[in-house]
Amino acid sequence: MNTILMVFGGGIVGTALGGLWAIILCALLGLIGCGILLTGGSDFVLAQIAFGPIFGPHTGGYGAGLMAGCYAVWKKNHPGGSAKDILSPLLHTSGDVLVVGGLLSVAAHLLLQVVVKIPIVNQSDGIAVTLVVMTLLTRLVFQKEGPLGQSASIKEHGLFGTNNYAISWAGWQSPMGKNIPISFGIGLLSAGLAWGFKTQLDPLVAAGQVTGLGGFLAPLVIGWILCILILIPLLVSTGTIQQMPIMHCMAIIGAWTFMYTGSILAAGIAGVIAGIVQEVSARLFYNHGTTHIDPPAVAIAICTLLVNLLMKPEFLNMAALFK
Repeated sequence: MNTILMVFGGGIVGTALGGLWAIILCALLGLIGCGILLTGGSDFVLAQIAFGPIFGPHTGGYGAGLMAGCYAVWKKNHPGGSAKDILSPLLHTSGDVLVVGGLLSVAAHLLLQVVVKIPIVNQSDGIAVTLVVMTLLTRLVFQKEGPLGQSASIKEHGLFGTNNYAISWAGWQSPMGKNIPISFGIGLLSAGLAWGFKTQLDPLVAAGQVTGLGGFLAPLVIGWILCILILIPLLVSTGTIQQMPIMHCMAIIGAWTFMYTGSILAAGIAGVIAGIVQEVSARLFYNHGTTHIDPPAVAIAICTLLVNLLMKPEFLNMAALFK
């Protein structure tokens, strides 16, 4: 019951903040959690608040704002007028929108308990899978719209068309000439961060000062955390200053790959693949829709599944090639 209450409260807060402010707060909590672990402390803030049920990306730390945003548009009181708007705080709607955000966060938390028990699906990132499923469901329920979006837009521009990036999610980084280098770069950087954190935390885990979960989770997510924090200009700036690279998907997939292989180069290549999958996901589920289906979350779900199936000993065991 305490968990449900905290999830509900986190969902209300995340809805009031709006999607992007909420995930920035999630990342800040994650950064604090990593700091606690580096001092030999508990993994509670990192594993249970920032990346757990209380304020994780699938609940109050992002998903609540996206899901309640669909409801607010249905109620015709969304402050930005569009369920694609993840910048506007939903505090400026009505109390029922905040409560719905809390309730949908609880629903997401419960769904995650099912996702992690489904064979093969549970080899993906359960948080990302849950976020994608919940936002697709709220799109369907409140906007009566399918996963691919509006048929009129698809007919006009083509399913993978962007109208010269005019309808693109993050069109400033959509061209592959930009997408591939930045994806490769953040894959390499995130692997370096994972390496450094792992070097520091492994002795603490061996000494029993830090849990195995904490010792694994912090190296995996530190790149993701920093990539979320650099999105603050999206909220406070305009023009080209606002158009920061959105790289947290490539960061976490690069780190996943490094954790299996120990290879910085493999992490960079994985980052490139994740960046391409992210752009394809945007063209499939975001560009033609009227609600926010998060391309990084879709790509994290797909690419985590691929990495685990390729690398784990019980599947293809390709990690053994790097030993």
